[in-house]
Amino acid sequence: MVYSVEHLGLINYTDAWDYQKKLFNNLIEKKQKGEKGENLLLLCEHPHVYTLGKNGNRKNLLISDTQLKKIGAAFYPIDRGGDITYHGPGQLVGYPVFDLDAFHLPIKDFVFNIEEMLIRTVGEYGITATRLEKATGVWIDARVPEKSRKIAAIGMRIHNKVSMHGFALNINTNLEYFNNIIACGLQDKGVTSMQKELGMPVDEKEVMEILLNKFEEVFR
Repeated sequence: MVYSVEHLGLINYTDAWDYQKKLFNNLIEKKQKGEKGENLLLLCEHPHVYTLGKNGNRKNLLISDTQLKKIGAAFYPIDRGGDITYHGPGQLVGYPVFDLDAFHLPIKDFVFNIEEMLIRTVGEYGITATRLEKATGVWIDARVPEKSRKIAAIGMRIHNKVSMHGFALNINTNLEYFNNIIACGLQDKGVTSMQKELGMPVDEKEVMEILLNKFEEVFR
């Protein structure tokens, strides 16, 4: 294993972002010096927050600042790819701060592996998920446009083949918060969670343990 796992628990988005940037910059600096840096997978959960990728459209946030305060949610334009998404309780968020060269992975294969790990994770619960062409993330009923729904989102920043930001898996997520955005800028696609698909709450600690096992399978 060429990475370590750090559990941040419930953490404000900006605190996690600042920590990521510190690790990201340190890893790039070491790489540029020809030194070996530490690859870290950060796992956490955030209070209600919407984040908008650098190429996203602010209009995909459908509520005002006043309404954001009313529902107890924050909003941040950030430096990852992708459009707008939601993070909140009941969702498992992972931030791999990795030097992709340490894994001998091109960028495309790295994202493919993240998707694969998530597909295998939900598959342990009998949920059949797949990729959707030209739409990063993990989807259910991807080939049926009127039914396709995203169960896990992926948004990265990769510079000098070093990654930050990452993925979010909806476990027991309150999906009503997605009604305030056009998730990922896709008007004709839905969002789902493991709880919704299974019709019952899911043990989040168990999901995390399974996800870590699948992560190791894919990235070993």
